[in-house]
Amino acid sequence: MNSFSPLVFSGVQPTGNLHLGNYLGAIRKFVALQENNDCIYCVVDLHAITAQLVHEDLRGQIRSIAAAFIASGIDPVKHIVFNQAAVPQHAELAWVFNCVARIGWMNRMTQFKDKAGKDRENASLGLLAYPSLMAADILVYRATHVPVGDDQKQHLELARDIAQKFNIDFQEKIRATGKGVDMVVGEEPIHGYFPLVEPLIDGPAPRVMSLRDGTKKMSKSDPSDLSRINLMDDADEILKKIRKAKTDPDGLPSEVDGLKGRPEADNLVGIYAALADKTKADVLAEFGGQQFSVFKPALADLAVHVLAPISAEMQRLLGDTSHIDAILRDGGERAGARAEAVMKDVFDIVGFLR
Repeated sequence: MNSFSPLVFSGVQPTGNLHLGNYLGAIRKFVALQENNDCIYCVVDLHAITAQLVHEDLRGQIRSIAAAFIASGIDPVKHIVFNQAAVPQHAELAWVFNCVARIGWMNRMTQFKDKAGKDRENASLGLLAYPSLMAADILVYRATHVPVGDDQKQHLELARDIAQKFNIDFQEKIRATGKGVDMVVGEEPIHGYFPLVEPLIDGPAPRVMSLRDGTKKMSKSDPSDLSRINLMDDADEILKKIRKAKTDPDGLPSEVDGLKGRPEADNLVGIYAALADKTKADVLAEFGGQQFSVFKPALADLAVHVLAPISAEMQRLLGDTSHIDAILRDGGERAGARAEAVMKDVFDIVGFLR
């Protein structure tokens, strides 16, 4: 083997309702990436219990994420869509990586500090170690590329650090198995087993903020449902939320610089631009000088035009979950075959009996 086969991996956690920010920032990119890449898309249900152990309907949330994937245009036949817990090799490799990673690496993860808050001693061990599981999610398929947002870049760097340490520590055993790839780490040539995964950043990701506070990201966990547009919202709900979205008294500027210091206006213009595949400058060229009483209905019409077919298809798929379950089962079997082959190599490299 002279090189790693290009492979894209990404996952979405089944917690809370998917919203417009999830669609524009992640799922729409997944759909575009499948045109020219071998892709594996995962509902990362093992991650869902790191911060909240008991869920009312975890299976329903898993199916909802899968339905959003399919309704948005991901092809589960050409590519793989599955839920993480169906492939036990994720957890198996995560344990090996727990022994590769250093405690200091985990303690530096800013998302752990944010999620654990002041009561870090009471956070679950899973919350501290979940970046190691995330590395295993990617590397159990020897994926080479991951689409990431700003909040996941640090975790991807950790995945690279874990892969690099594994490759260096086991390089002689990797060479002995004949399963490695000649690669360079820094300036040192080694024979490694895991790729140093690269981030996929395809242009500036739309940063979708709360409809009630333009300084905060749109979030599943915000107590106000008016703060977000859910993928399952109907046309009336979308119209109501955009009509009630916070703005300021001034009209829309004609230039992008005029949005500075106006986070709510900037957010609504950014949402329109992302939905229409335009730039903010394009949107302001059309609506500059207009009041929000004109712009908001146009934004609502556009949002309904883009999201209504997705919402309708999600409703149809979730009305009879047997189809979604069959897709996840098939995807789990196909993903499992790939993961099992990698774990056989890892057993040989580490020295476990099998």
